[in-house]
Amino acid sequence: MPLVELTPPSGFRFHGTDLQSEGRWHDGSLVRWHEGSMRPVGGWVDRTGDVEYAAPPRGMLAWQDNTTNRWIAAGTYNKLYATTSGGGTFDITPAGFTSGAETASVNTGYGGGPYGTSFYGQTRPDSGNYGEATTWSMDSYGQYLVACSNADGKLYEWQLNTGTPAAQIANSPINCSGLVVTGERFIFALGAGGVKNKVAWCDFENNTQWTPSSTNQAGDVTLQTSGQIMAAVAAQGQTIIVTDQDAHRAVYQGPPFIYQFERVGAACGAVARKVVVDTPAGVFWMGQQNFFRYDGSTVSEVPCDVFDAVFSDMNPAQISKSWGVPNGQNGEVWWFYCSADATEIDSYVAYDYHDNHWLIGKLPRTAGVDRGVFRAPIMASDAGRIYNHETGFNYEAQTVYAQTGPFKIGAGDNLAVVTSLIPDELALGSVTTTFKTRSYPNSAEASHGPYTLTEPTSVRFQGRQIRMRVDAVDGDWRVGKFRFDAKAGGRR
Repeated sequence: MPLVELTPPSGFRFHGTDLQSEGRWHDGSLVRWHEGSMRPVGGWVDRTGDVEYAAPPRGMLAWQDNTTNRWIAAGTYNKLYATTSGGGTFDITPAGFTSGAETASVNTGYGGGPYGTSFYGQTRPDSGNYGEATTWSMDSYGQYLVACSNADGKLYEWQLNTGTPAAQIANSPINCSGLVVTGERFIFALGAGGVKNKVAWCDFENNTQWTPSSTNQAGDVTLQTSGQIMAAVAAQGQTIIVTDQDAHRAVYQGPPFIYQFERVGAACGAVARKVVVDTPAGVFWMGQQNFFRYDGSTVSEVPCDVFDAVFSDMNPAQISKSWGVPNGQNGEVWWFYCSADATEIDSYVAYDYHDNHWLIGKLPRTAGVDRGVFRAPIMASDAGRIYNHETGFNYEAQTVYAQTGPFKIGAGDNLAVVTSLIPDELALGSVTTTFKTRSYPNSAEASHGPYTLTEPTSVRFQGRQIRMRVDAVDGDWRVGKFRFDAKAGGRR
């Protein structure tokens, strides 16, 4: 019988029934595909070997000042920090800053639901009335840092003096939910003055002038939306504003109207404040049950092959901690979130916008930035450490693996008997394989292996449905097309 090729296409499919993932990679972690071959994502290295932040950061920015010094800013629920490129960290928390919440809360007590529900003296069931975890929006204004915590609501500026904390921008709005610096160098205050759908902006190159007049370009607008503004990014010559209901763009017009606002998408709201990500392929974000992309003109839904892996295994009470980051060198955008049983971020989903496939896995990271200012992406853990990512192949005991969905011989009415495997690896022995067999889609699986690969690898197992798991052993491995010697056995 001719050799049977096992050639799943790139990316994971984790959606629907077991057989809907037939012939696809179904589950895994810390792997990606390039030119059809599977390989590990880059590892990470602790930048300083020390804990830099006393709580999980939920907002990060990297920028370079006018003297080419490079900085990292990070915000926690109660602090704002600045870290030098050499690893020195400084507390630049503004005076009078109002601390927020390190973790999200669920109000199941008094006032936490409709009147008359549940029974007196008993905790109400979770009705989705969540208090957000505190997050930060940050940007560079010239060489200075500007930042806003959604819990504190004030706009702050830090002028690079490590002995002087950030200070509130004079005359700026309060009770804001965030900020962004537009491509034209205006600061947009989001949710300005506590009005959830209002945008206010300062005068051109003057962030202390916020009162509109005929002699300046300050202004404000209340968006025509029932949603609250979640986030905004400057992208493609316009500023994209995403609410929890829809999406809008602001295009600079100059005096007298300054900015023109237009809704570009409906029923496409962002699920959290940190999930909107700008990439060369457009602006992407995570919604309540799907993903969206703005391509410069309109918003469209991005079909997701790993829907069940993400949205069926997510903790809705901690959704406000979710965040996204581009990985430009690999043409990907990553989102991090809390799985169903976790109260801190432990999982990720990523979209490869070059090859149009999805990645999933486990990784506890709470904030980060793409490469650019620094040579490698930088991310922070919930323990307050910061790491260079896509660097080497150290994974700190994290499991690097991928597993297929079921495949079968012919129509699957006979047992497949497999006796030999011919691997396609960059270097033999850098991965092991395990095979799992079953007779029916919901019957118990039998496991065979793991096998250390040789050419050929002697194996012996049988089943109507067979799936293969690949586990990394070491190094920069590659896995391509596997072939196995199989023949049809009896029907039982």
